[in-house]
Amino acid sequence: MAEYVPPQAVLSASEINIAFGAKPLIKDGTIAILEGERVGLVGRNGCGKSTFLKIAAGVIAPDSGQVTLRRGLLTGYLPQDFELEENLTVHEAVLRGATEIQALIEEYEESPAESPRAAFLLERIEQLEGWTLDSRAKSLLTNLNAPEPGRIVNTLSGGEKRRVALCRSLIARPDLLILDEPTNHLDTDSILWLEEFLARYQGTCIFVTHDRYFLDRVCNRIVEIHLGVFVSFPGNYTDYLIAQAEREAISEQTEHRRQKFLRSELEWVRRAPGARRTKSQDRVDRYFEAASQGPPEKASDADIILPPPKELGNRVISLKNVSAEANGRVLFSGLTLEVPAGGRIGIVGRNGSGKTTLLRILTGDQEPSTGTVEHGARSEINLIDQHRLQINHDKTVWDEVGEGRDTVKLGEESVSLRGYLRRFLFNEDQMKQLTGQLSGGERSRVLLAKILKRGGNVLLLDEPTNDLDLATLRVLEEALVRFQGTVIVVSHDRYFMNRVCTHVLAFETDGTLGYDVGNYDEYLARKASRSARPSTAPTPKPVAVSPPARAGRQQKLSWKEEREFEVMELRIQEAETALAEAELALHSPELYRRSAQEITAFQTHVETLRKDVARLFTRWDELEQKRAASELVS
Repeated sequence: MAEYVPPQAVLSASEINIAFGAKPLIKDGTIAILEGERVGLVGRNGCGKSTFLKIAAGVIAPDSGQVTLRRGLLTGYLPQDFELEENLTVHEAVLRGATEIQALIEEYEESPAESPRAAFLLERIEQLEGWTLDSRAKSLLTNLNAPEPGRIVNTLSGGEKRRVALCRSLIARPDLLILDEPTNHLDTDSILWLEEFLARYQGTCIFVTHDRYFLDRVCNRIVEIHLGVFVSFPGNYTDYLIAQAEREAISEQTEHRRQKFLRSELEWVRRAPGARRTKSQDRVDRYFEAASQGPPEKASDADIILPPPKELGNRVISLKNVSAEANGRVLFSGLTLEVPAGGRIGIVGRNGSGKTTLLRILTGDQEPSTGTVEHGARSEINLIDQHRLQINHDKTVWDEVGEGRDTVKLGEESVSLRGYLRRFLFNEDQMKQLTGQLSGGERSRVLLAKILKRGGNVLLLDEPTNDLDLATLRVLEEALVRFQGTVIVVSHDRYFMNRVCTHVLAFETDGTLGYDVGNYDEYLARKASRSARPSTAPTPKPVAVSPPARAGRQQKLSWKEEREFEVMELRIQEAETALAEAELALHSPELYRRSAQEITAFQTHVETLRKDVARLFTRWDELEQKRAASELVS
């Protein structure tokens, strides 16, 4: 039986500090990434996710602290802002991601056949499967719907270049794969293929993405950058959301208990010193210590404002037998559609199928090849484009959004530009910052703030989810669901489409167009049923609902409960201290030098401590409510 070898850290960062100008991003951050892990890095826009990926890839160094990579580690990296050599073919550009393997092959071919060096090189090339580079490149280009291998890079669109760059990062099958928004500009089929590729990937992967289904299906660990520190959560994105909710509940309970303690002690502390001489000074010290702690710091959510739309008429947009061509190729034809007032249409399909072209036809920026498009008399169209071309990177956030005004008109009301920008999470310093100096997600928020203030009752959004953090995405989804106008959105974000859409217009792979009522999952179900024999759904059984029990007479605390209540605060404090120490150890690289069994056991121990704290708070609330009710009766 082979001896078990515990996973080792391929990357560790110890007490690193990162700042962007005067803005600190990561403060004394410590993290270890183990071999075989698939880590999703999450956090607010501008918190330092992309910066940390650059540090992990060796592109930049932290301001202080230490980053250690395993010796001989082969790394693949897809940055947000990538560069490709413009004069290369697509095939050549992809192979640039395997230069180390190509160098081994070149040296092997130039070495004497019988030399020890040639034997070593041959073994290493076969270990890296270097002889399959060309076939791997072809497979990647096909599965990620990338351009033809012979096309020249300088003829590609931005989205096509990004898919080529993704292929380049995957080609070498590196030990450590670092991906910054890998699903941007990928169609749904390509995202599904990438999910399967990473799920069976033998190396280690750390990535940033806004795609929540992707995080759920690929990750076995989530690391959040929260208020400058790394917070680790075992499991996928759903596990993270559950653990995050528990953490916030504990934090709220802690603050509730602190406020109750302050209220109960305030009157006594305010008395003249003479009235407290016989009291313990420790009680005074505990009060001021609790008062100085302050409430737990929380990250703010954006407050995305959609100006109240004007009432739509009976006709919004009518399309009759519309078709479109590009470079002599028919993108789609025979499209007849009456856009519903108040509907939210999601447009899906493979890249290059004509989705963005359809949006341009809907706005009137492009004439259809055949057919007619008619706008309703009351329809006011507002477009958010996917290429972010409407942002001037040489202007400040204030000038770009304000456009020469210091107020923003939202329907019949006017608000100050400063207040409007604060709703999009821009502070005073960021308002004066050039948009070109912002992160990709922050620039997306600038675009949203700029475009949405223009109003309109028909919103057209082309890939609005790209570069937005998950919290801002949730706020955008809620704003669109509440919007009383019509929304037409192109997106490959399946979760977003399920939350927002009431209709789906699909560009199918066989060149046909499908139109269904419902969200994305409902569209997929109907698509499957159209190609299969329909089955009769079973009649759902009625669910029995028990009537609420009548409230009985409140009982006083028993003697045993009185003693339990007296020591409850001390027990909670001890449990919180133990949890804080365990969570600190959980993020230490020292832990990940132990065996996998020890790591798993310690993670289970931390989860047990979290549940213990939550259980103690619940019990404390029960006793407190019972005691308060009995005092009220007496």
